[in-house]
Amino acid sequence: MTVLAGNVLDQLDPGETRPSVVVVIVTFNSASALPALLDSLVGGLEGVDYFEVIVVDNNSRDGSAEIAEAHPVRPTVIRTGRNAGYAAAINIASSKAATASHLLILNPDLRLYPGAVKPLIERGTTSKVGVVVPLNYKEDGSVDPTLRREPSIITAWADAILGGRLAARLGVGEIIGERRHYDQRRPVQWATGSALLVTTEARKAVGAWDESFFLYSEEVEYQRRIREAGFEIVFEPRSKVMHASGGSGAGPRLFALLTANRIRYYRRHHGALQTSIFKLGVIIEHTARLWRGASHRAALVSALTPGRSAAAFVESTRG
Repeated sequence: MTVLAGNVLDQLDPGETRPSVVVVIVTFNSASALPALLDSLVGGLEGVDYFEVIVVDNNSRDGSAEIAEAHPVRPTVIRTGRNAGYAAAINIASSKAATASHLLILNPDLRLYPGAVKPLIERGTTSKVGVVVPLNYKEDGSVDPTLRREPSIITAWADAILGGRLAARLGVGEIIGERRHYDQRRPVQWATGSALLVTTEARKAVGAWDESFFLYSEEVEYQRRIREAGFEIVFEPRSKVMHASGGSGAGPRLFALLTANRIRYYRRHHGALQTSIFKLGVIIEHTARLWRGASHRAALVSALTPGRSAAAFVESTRG
């Protein structure tokens, strides 16, 4: 296997083989998780002849960038100098990656199983496949349900009335929870952004990620544009990864941002009446669960004023 890491494009002469995949990792105070992901890359990329690793660090204060620079896999480390947001960091990495390469976007708290990447690339060479997603496991070995339905009034109200877990099991919520959906390859509407292979052709057709979302719903918006461009989102269970913290994004402020961006995304694609009904479902969901604590209280406030809440969060992270 030929491993091209570090400043790979500077190592190549014109006409030489470009990386078939560029691994993109966005870090923000990720020091506790990042080493295990980097350690898993060599095994996970088994069978991939050429690859590059790019770490984009959003102004971490815990040494994440230094950890990446010192790691034997020798990633290219890009320091943004600010918390630019997840979508912006992906765009920065994409602008540095070879245009003929697939992008494999990984959360820093992910771990690759041996040989995880090759099936994604194989599926990505199929005509009209734009994104390929792996089978995610939780730390306890159970399947992490990362496949999703497009947000709708039905999914919002099902999650509100039944609760997310029951709605998922019954096949009416946004989360696809039925175990049978994770047994074989299939097209899906979208999947969470913990691990996504974006194909070369989709990159060219769809362009940059929408930086206005900063964090959360950016992958929903991007995968919608992938589908609208005529590509498929494909789940490939031969590829296996483990999401170490599974629920990364917990905490009142982040839960509030997630809620705000759900509503902002839905509003972008639907009229005022539909958005009001969707938003009411989200409000009822969190009102009914206020007893669970601060995260639902923060989410309720955010649902009532989604645009203001999202803007306030972004402003608080700048610098």
